[in-house]
Amino acid sequence: MPIMNLDDPSDRILGKILLANAERNPDAIYLMNGDDRYTYGQVNEIVNSYARGFADLGVGPGDTVAFLMKTSLEFVFATYAVMKLGAIWVPTNTDYKGQWLKDALSDSCAKVLVADATLLPRFAELAGNFPFKHIVIRGESDGFRTSTPTHTMDAIASQVGAEPDQSEISYGDTSAVLWTSGTTGKSKGVMQSHNAWVRAAISGAVTTDTQDDDVMYCCLPMYNSAAWVANVYRALVCALPVGIDQEFSASSFWQRCNHYKATQTFTLGAMHMFLWNAPPSSDDTNNTVRHASMVPLPDNLIQPMKDRFGISTIDQGYGQSEAMGIIHRSDDGTEWAPGCLGRVLPGLEVAILDGDDRPVQQGEVGEICARPTEPYALFNGYFNNPEATVKAYSNLWYHTGDLGKQTESGDYYFVDRKADFIRYKGRNISSFAVEAALNAHPAVAQSAAHGVTSEELDSEAEVKVCVVRKPGEIATPEELARFINDNAPYFFVPRYIEFVDALPSTPTGRVQKFKLRERGVTPETWDGKKAGFEVRR
Repeated sequence: MPIMNLDDPSDRILGKILLANAERNPDAIYLMNGDDRYTYGQVNEIVNSYARGFADLGVGPGDTVAFLMKTSLEFVFATYAVMKLGAIWVPTNTDYKGQWLKDALSDSCAKVLVADATLLPRFAELAGNFPFKHIVIRGESDGFRTSTPTHTMDAIASQVGAEPDQSEISYGDTSAVLWTSGTTGKSKGVMQSHNAWVRAAISGAVTTDTQDDDVMYCCLPMYNSAAWVANVYRALVCALPVGIDQEFSASSFWQRCNHYKATQTFTLGAMHMFLWNAPPSSDDTNNTVRHASMVPLPDNLIQPMKDRFGISTIDQGYGQSEAMGIIHRSDDGTEWAPGCLGRVLPGLEVAILDGDDRPVQQGEVGEICARPTEPYALFNGYFNNPEATVKAYSNLWYHTGDLGKQTESGDYYFVDRKADFIRYKGRNISSFAVEAALNAHPAVAQSAAHGVTSEELDSEAEVKVCVVRKPGEIATPEELARFINDNAPYFFVPRYIEFVDALPSTPTGRVQKFKLRERGVTPETWDGKKAGFEVRR
């Protein structure tokens, strides 16, 4: 197995690992995009140029740099450069717009914004003050006007940069801040140390039995931790290549894997279900993939998926941004029981606890909680949000907010989500946020969002909203759906809308969503998919 020896904590710094590979394996391919190939030596040289460019803009230790970029090699170059300076990169969901985008960019407290030119119109529409002293733009930005000094990515990359001094950077320092999906309210910034990334990357390399000739394939958005930990950084700690495409395409996925000769890949949510639901072809097994992480994949589809696409192993896992890689189920010949999450990964201790943080009996349901058995295995807390950090911990345990159980065999099972949120196509969608978007419509008096089991995957749900209109208002479902589409991320748009006279509630006025979930889709429910409503991205 080609994993680097990173037993010395002082080596567990991402910029140092890149430098070590550049010195030991300068001609080994690291990053690929289309027909472009960059060796470790070339990547390190490019990163140093970027680092000089960012340093000239005043970026230094502890500073944050916000990113509004789609998946690209430049994204990777820039984040390494920021980390080599001891600074922190903060990616933003590229589907955000309006208030969600404004909050994410403002809360980043960033000195510099790095953005794709194609996404700048969304930023230009926002009113208010932002912390940016400079804006770095990738691509042509004709027509973009701002009082903030702007610079092209090409100009940043053209600098001549010596190797930055990383001697003062610690493996426990925060290297990145990734925003949560805001499932219970406002999004929180998860602070990831260098070691949190390295631990998870090494763990993934071990559990997938990574080999000397493996090649990773990534088509995940880079505001998602999986893009980095399962691809960019896993390749890094093994000195292997990774092919990177801007987005997932079910119709060309296997061809793209073949293009890079990829042997490992990672899909989230319904991505692999789209692959499964595609019309079968005699070429389905004609691909280079040896191992796939498809999370989550129903147990009854694991073997059929392997057979159809000629994949040797498919593993499963459970984790969060706060604890990247908690429980894992390897495809190593072990006969796992249906629905089993697997076993706890190194570096963490897991317990199923009750409301008083006492262990429940085996087989009983409680909250899945974790704590580290080694330094910096979990996140460093929530960015500029100490109250949320304190709330996430109790009696030294990090509380995941998910319910689970452990059987006598020692295996763990996921039972339900403690918080009220909806998961669809790999996204955690906040019902609170959907309701906030809809309640801004002048015709809406009250709304409640909940999930309806997806037709594609039983473990996921599509969004339904029950709406109480204001007296005399006659807004249509199409009008409300378009309103959300125009003012919030496209994935907030509900598939189902139903008008009701009142929402079921407790005596204290809390909406009883379990009754709405039990109600499900009724004859009175508008179905946007059947109605032909087109969501604009």
